Order: sequence, then structure tokens, then C-alpha cells
Amino acid sequence: MSTAKRGKPSKGEERALTKEIILSEALALIDEIGLEQFSVRALAVRLSVFPAAIRWWIPNRDELLGELVNYIYRDIGPFPEESDWKSWIKQLFIAHREVIRGHPNIAPLLASQLMSNMGADLSLVESILRVLLGAGFKSDKLFQAYDIVIAGSIGFVAMEFASAPSDKASEFEDRMRQKIEGAAHGDLPLINRYKDELINRHFIVRWKSGSSAPMDESFEAFSYSIVEGLRQLLTR
Repeated sequence: MSTAKRGKPSKGEERALTKEIILSEALALIDEIGLEQFSVRALAVRLSVFPAAIRWWIPNRDELLGELVNYIYRDIGPFPEESDWKSWIKQLFIAHREVIRGHPNIAPLLASQLMSNMGADLSLVESILRVLLGAGFKSDKLFQAYDIVIAGSIGFVAMEFASAPSDKASEFEDRMRQKIEGAAHGDLPLINRYKDELINRHFIVRWKSGSSAPMDESFEAFSYSIVEGLRQLLTR
């Protein structure tokens, strides 16, 4: 494709594109090639337009990624208001996990880039604050609980669905196998003892993503622990 045009796209490109199409195809492309390889130019090739046509709608890659955050979370909630606050938070965690399960390559964006805040749905922030206030959180505890809910809803699943190197997956798997097998036969008796239970089922000692080796029981325990921790914070 030739060098990107500057300024307003042609009438044909304007008619062909909408923000919805751009975000839908951007997400599909990230699903295929990963976040690191994604670029506006690659998306333009996929859409058969000049990059300027995309930038007419969304100025740059960072803002496009920010918009994608809101796009992938568009179907989360609203959760029933009659649910008690503990059930509401558990439902939020489950909903976040299902979104990332469907688009695991987007997980690094949510966990490590402040640009994701640009696309955050502030109505969700409003809902979380309302639920926590209704539960009785006040003053500093309200904002501590809010940060815990946000970190909890994103942190576990971002790690669970982290991807292996796409271009050297088999080499990565072989090296991880050797590392863990070596540790199991070395001076690490507990790893040796629990090797079968640990490998590819728990953090650090795995080479498969949650896409193929989900951590369902640990996620359930994690969600329970977060909610119980919040309950203790509330009554402390």
C-alpha cells in the first residue's frame, strides 16, 4: 500500500467506514496477530483503506486502543440492583473474565497501559461506587474498596490469559518444561512433590494460557477471597 494520505479521506472511504466497523475489525485483528503487532497501517490494509481514513475517525493508535476498551466491555452489565453487594462484585468479576476469555490478546492493554482509561466506561465506575456506598463503605474505605474491586476484576484474568510468544511457542514450551523439570529434580522438594498438580495449572509454572488451560477453581477462590477481604475491611 502507498504512503498514507493526509487530511480528510475520500468520499468513498467515508461512506465505507464507521467507528463501529473500525473497532470491530481492530479487535478481530488483535485477536489474530496480538497487541504488539497491531498498528493503524495493518488495520488499514485489512480494511482496504488508507490509514488517513481511519485517523479521520480516531486520531492515532493509542486512542484507538483506548476506544477498544469501552468497545469490548460494552455488553457488561447492568447487573440487578437488588443483588447484595457481594453477589454484585462476584458477577462483575465473572463478566470481566468472560470478556477477556473471548479476547485474550487485549489483556495486556487492560493491565499495563494507562491509555486504557481513555476508553473506560465511567458509568461502570459510577455503578461500583454506588454499590460500595450502599454496602456501607465510607470515606477512605470507599476508595480503597473501589481500587481493590478494579484491580481484582482485571489483575487475575490478565495473568490467566497472558499469551505465550506467538512466533516461538514451541521453543518457549520446551524451555519452560526444561526449567520446571530441572527445578523439580533440584533442591526444591515442594515443587518436586507437587509437580503434577502445579504444572500448567497455576501461575509461573505454566506455559499454556488460560484460553487452553483455564484456572476456574483458582479464579473462584480468588473472587471469594476478594469479597471476604472487602467484608473484613468494611467491619474493621
